[in-house]
Amino acid sequence: MKVRFTLRSSMPWWRGPMLMGAAALVTFLISAIVIRWAGGSPFAAARYMFISPLQSKFGLTEAVLSATPLVFTGAAVAIAFRAGYWNIGAEGQLLAGTIGATLVGINAESLPRFVGVPLILLSGMLFGAFWALSPALLRTRLGIDEVVTTLLLNPVALLLITGLLNGPWRNTETGFPDSDVIADSTKLWIIWPDTRVHFGLAVGVVIIGLCWWFVGKMSGGLKLRAVGLAPGAARIAGLPVERTLLATALVSGAIAGLGGASEVAGVAHQLTTGISNSFGYTGVIVATLAALSFIGTLFVALLFGVITVGSFSASRALQIPSTIGELVQAILLLTIVSALVIKKYQVVWTRSKSQVRD
Repeated sequence: MKVRFTLRSSMPWWRGPMLMGAAALVTFLISAIVIRWAGGSPFAAARYMFISPLQSKFGLTEAVLSATPLVFTGAAVAIAFRAGYWNIGAEGQLLAGTIGATLVGINAESLPRFVGVPLILLSGMLFGAFWALSPALLRTRLGIDEVVTTLLLNPVALLLITGLLNGPWRNTETGFPDSDVIADSTKLWIIWPDTRVHFGLAVGVVIIGLCWWFVGKMSGGLKLRAVGLAPGAARIAGLPVERTLLATALVSGAIAGLGGASEVAGVAHQLTTGISNSFGYTGVIVATLAALSFIGTLFVALLFGVITVGSFSASRALQIPSTIGELVQAILLLTIVSALVIKKYQVVWTRSKSQVRD
């Protein structure tokens, strides 16, 4: 017997929601087994993880703060994937953005804030786009797979930060391997009083809106989607496939770099080696779970922010590992992707020629 996967011609309307519900149930069951094995109560963990962050102003705002970088990296990955450019390098591009932001931030003492803030964000975008340039050129000029090249540049960006912080950017006051605090003129405004929620969130929402508008409403977005869905047909139709891929890769890198600048200017106010909590890698998961929908990316990022904050609450209250939140995110990814595959494809069993003769 041979197994083939073929596209489904149709599916009842109710099966899609049913598959998503089944994926959520499987996620809960697997997570419950692991939490019980770790010595905690699955139902108590679920309450702390999903409900507790929403019951206080502090929990809610910290969840929003945790979601902010994921909005940027999720959007960066989504727009690249929509064009058929498999950018797994959002982590490195975000880190490159933090370098660009720090370069401006520690040298902008004399600038007014209305100049310093746009400048630090723009610098992050430029550095992120630059970090995405070489893999994009290798893909469009030489046909080298961007999955490998973008992924390999992620640790390079971290090594570059480590070198800078142990060298020219070492803190001049403490001597520790972190940068000096950036100038006040480059720090982002707090948009929710008495919290840490900053202007970067508003920028991220605007980026989501612009991506949705461009890809869904503009002729350039139509070309981008055509290249992503059928590059061969797009090339035959005369569309500039390589140029579209190159431009999309640079935009994707710029968005991820903007997320890095947002972290420096809005949260950390200095560069450290731990400034990214794997935001770029998590952005791939966020975009995938959102089915590359930009609006969906915003909501999935918020969900992950809630899980991140809630996992720490569950860890303190139930004495279970705080990494349980990352485990739930990974299980959710696997179950949702499996449900999407089942929704799109069907398994066909066929007999081999020898079996037919028998």
